[in-house]
Amino acid sequence: MAVTGDETEAGSVAGGDFTNSQLRNPTSKLLKTDSGFGSYGPQKPLEDSLQKRELRLMKNREAARECRRKKKEYVSCLENRVAVLEQQNKTLIEELRALKDIYGHKVE
Repeated sequence: MAVTGDETEAGSVAGGDFTNSQLRNPTSKLLKTDSGFGSYGPQKPLEDSLQKRELRLMKNREAARECRRKKKEYVSCLENRVAVLEQQNKTLIEELRALKDIYGHKVE
């Protein structure tokens, strides 16, 4: 296929859909989006992504707050259990000492 002057003038790039003025002017309406931000798209997706980020951060803060609350509750339960077990240990040591005193004197 021979190239004629008309094809190079009109631009046979990608099927020849571009006109001569569109090739010289990259900001033509074919390349613009609704908001005029070129290939970056309209402002709405940017706002949506910011809202999604804020929502994600808010949920993350709430989850972190809940995690800290649960951890405090867990540590508090462990501390209570330690106190109970220490008291039981003291009681058992005293009982063992008393039994040793009772049975130790009888053996002698």
